Amino acid sequence: MFWLLSEPQEAGHAAAHTQGATEHATAAAEHAGGAAHHTPWIVEQVNHLIGQPVHEFQIHYTKPLWDRFFANFGTNAEAVLGPYTVDNAVPWYTVMFIIACLVSLLIIFLLTRNLSEDEPRSGQQVLELSVLAIRNLLIDIVGTHGAKYFPVIATFAILILVSNLLGLFPGMMSPTASTSVTFALGLSSFVYYNYIGIRENGLFGHLRHFAGPVLAIAWMMFPIELISNMVRPVSLGLRLFGNIFGDEQVAANIAGVGAPYTYWVVPAILMVLSVFASFMQTFIFILLSMIYLGEVSHGHDDHSEGHGHGHDKSDEIIAPALT
Repeated sequence: MFWLLSEPQEAGHAAAHTQGATEHATAAAEHAGGAAHHTPWIVEQVNHLIGQPVHEFQIHYTKPLWDRFFANFGTNAEAVLGPYTVDNAVPWYTVMFIIACLVSLLIIFLLTRNLSEDEPRSGQQVLELSVLAIRNLLIDIVGTHGAKYFPVIATFAILILVSNLLGLFPGMMSPTASTSVTFALGLSSFVYYNYIGIRENGLFGHLRHFAGPVLAIAWMMFPIELISNMVRPVSLGLRLFGNIFGDEQVAANIAGVGAPYTYWVVPAILMVLSVFASFMQTFIFILLSMIYLGEVSHGHDDHSEGHGHGHDKSDEIIAPALT
């Protein structure tokens, strides 16, 4: 819930004010996403089970690499990434994101069980409505060939939505309230649509579209468009993180104004807005991903459709999702 998430401390401040083993461990817990007593129980159990071997691996292998890298900037891994301890060897957002993946698979399994054309259940109707909404939006933005990107876009949709809503349940936190998760999602979208652009147009053709249609100003447009393209994963990640994390922090702060009277009532009221924000941020993420795909993907069927030779294969692509 909202009160499970407290303001993460800056890694540099956490390291600077840490004195002694006890304070060091406390700072590690805060860096992981909250004070020690706010850490979700399941995260504590995961680190209790596998925290020690993971910590040993980090100390002997990954930490020296990060130390050498950050030494070029006059700092070290702990000052930037936070203290290395057994308690935060597996970060809270990693555990929460894995849970979100498992919940997403469970939801898909439940919705796709016992599909029927004659007597569709409410779950099947929700699934069909969602599939058609994403499919039609893809076709409108990318083209009739855009339905072939449905599996990836739909995966983004269900995974981000579940991640956003996970923090509304007791003992859980939204993994999308961490920049590590949102930047990873933004980078995944970035890699995917650039891969599609290179696969369909070739490396030279993909780079050429950054220059724009006017050759005279291509020298100016190319660096501008290239930089704009490179910052997209950061933009996607910050937008998703800022809204989910900000929503939880605002609700938590308001709930503490008149505690204990506002401790339960206010979050329950604001939960409606949180659900709305979760759906909106999911929609914005997949919408932008579709727009980026539309910029680099141009199917041959779009050109032939106007002459009556086009064949919409979208139903053939979407059908496996409902069987």
